[in-house]
Amino acid sequence: MKPRVDYTLYLCTDRELMSEDTLEKSVELAIQGGVTVVQLREKDCSGREFLQVAREVKQITDAYEIPLIINDRIDIAMAVDADGVHLGQSDIPAHTARELLGPDKIIGVSAYNKELAVEAQKEGADYLGVGDIFGTSTKAGTHHVEIDTLSRICQAVKIPVVAIGGINLSNVTKLAGTGIQGTAVISAIIASKNITEAATKMLSLLKNEVIVNSPKA
Repeated sequence: MKPRVDYTLYLCTDRELMSEDTLEKSVELAIQGGVTVVQLREKDCSGREFLQVAREVKQITDAYEIPLIINDRIDIAMAVDADGVHLGQSDIPAHTARELLGPDKIIGVSAYNKELAVEAQKEGADYLGVGDIFGTSTKAGTHHVEIDTLSRICQAVKIPVVAIGGINLSNVTKLAGTGIQGTAVISAIIASKNITEAATKMLSLLKNEVIVNSPKA
């Protein structure tokens, strides 16, 4: 059975930015601060290393009953029995991923305009990652998405929309009223000196000022 997911505070990992010595510790501290979903995003490591990291992180997410999403790598997701995958526009289509993973796994798809968002929903995506909203240093070749466009995407689809791209404590409230059901955060949490505190503050803003004002909330 597919898990019911709270996308409010969606952590994307980045080992190059983390303030702690290990990724497992970083993830655990973030979850203790209120992170509701974890995406393991490893762009610069071998498949063998990615698999090992995924196994270690999954022990943490399982212990706290937090969904673990694997970025891009369906094979890794299947190998560790992760809760799902997140696919970019250059990855395999969502409907193909569904055939491989089955009906009970979560499939997220990146989108930067309404047409791509609607197409991803038709292909069976469970949620959308929409951005780059405020600019990002963690991913090259992104497409900037205006807040008005984000709102139009939210209005055009029935599945949850998660905003991503340079989101931090100083700008997250600008997303109030757009219709998003969560924000994906990387450096604002993982690079913080106090990861738990950073996550707690972000979750509070989301629940009290952003998601609470969402038409879809």
